[in-house]
Amino acid sequence: METLTDSSVIIAIERGQLSVAALRAIENSPLLLSAVSVSELLHGVHRADEKHRMKREAFVEMILSEARTLDFDTRVARVHARLSATLAANGTPIGAHDLQIGSTAIAHGLQILTRNPRDFARIPGCEVVTV
Repeated sequence: METLTDSSVIIAIERGQLSVAALRAIENSPLLLSAVSVSELLHGVHRADEKHRMKREAFVEMILSEARTLDFDTRVARVHARLSATLAANGTPIGAHDLQIGSTAIAHGLQILTRNPRDFARIPGCEVVTV
């Protein structure tokens, strides 16, 4: 099964906690990111101080040049709405971004590759791989 890579994995690579080689060994397909993860990564660029901004931006742009971005479209929105309602009814809502990323994975039949499995594991039907 192909994987949708969470921004936590990309951040771990940037910080030297995980290697690109290790990521490629786990993924047997092109790097897939949700549009929400792309926004999270770019947010980090804009929040970086002057000393780190150029280096972070170059890293993120290199990742984006190699990745395929999956949009939050109507198909994903339908999955998101159903899951959001289910989690709210169960009294177990999760963060908006993680739910959007999880919904993207489910809509595309992908598993999530993450360093933070806690919230993703609470999404019904979401298969989580931790690295």
